Amino acid sequence: MKTFEPDSSIVSDVIPSPNYGDRNKGRLPDMIVLHYTGMPDVEGALARLCTTGTDVSAHYVVLEDGRIVQCVQEARRAWHAGTSFWAGEEDINSCSIGIEIVNRGHDWGYPDFPLRQIAAVIALCRGIMLRRNVPSHRVLAHSDVAPARKKDPGEKFPWHSMANSGVGHWVQPAPIMRGESLMLGSISDDVLHMQQALAKYGYGVPLSGKYDGTTMEVVSAFQRHFRPDRVDGVADHSTLATLEALLASLPPETKQVASK
Repeated sequence: MKTFEPDSSIVSDVIPSPNYGDRNKGRLPDMIVLHYTGMPDVEGALARLCTTGTDVSAHYVVLEDGRIVQCVQEARRAWHAGTSFWAGEEDINSCSIGIEIVNRGHDWGYPDFPLRQIAAVIALCRGIMLRRNVPSHRVLAHSDVAPARKKDPGEKFPWHSMANSGVGHWVQPAPIMRGESLMLGSISDDVLHMQQALAKYGYGVPLSGKYDGTTMEVVSAFQRHFRPDRVDGVADHSTLATLEALLASLPPETKQVASK
């Protein structure tokens, strides 16, 4: 398979994947989606990403020791996000760069992410953000854009450390305390207001006023990214306050309602 020059100077190896296409309508990427590989070993993960017929790929793979492999050129559309949605866009593959982070994931013990690996992810993302003019609030988890299907990179991923290094949007989560919560089965204006806030941030959530299963999945995804100390799909004060703080700290031009 024909190799190519890496887009990033910190790439250690190029292993070309056949699984890619053209970005639809010439869309330029302005989003980064972070994944974990969710497989027992790196060899299996790279084989899956780089083998014809698997219909999956990513632009980059970050190994546990910090080495970075590029599999698809940034100008091309890799197949990493699947059925997904964010801020009104349904073809996330066409507008994003996909980064797979080697980690066994929830089904295989879910180990911590090594510091060397996170440092490499930060360096890689910072370069992409500069090259592609990606704003911090569009560095997202796979679980953000596909909350019904995915958990990666999960609640152990150090989003706060990423944001401290200029990658991703983050506020200090509001403290968890006892109090009234919105939960599965609730029907109220408060539920609608929460759904509207989640949609304004970018999540695909129904604006129904009913706390249904889809809403619970979205709340869980939000917690996994922004309030990881408790991921239960219950919208307590901590979850709601953290969401409001995130919205308040967005650049003004991004504050638009986007729903399914």
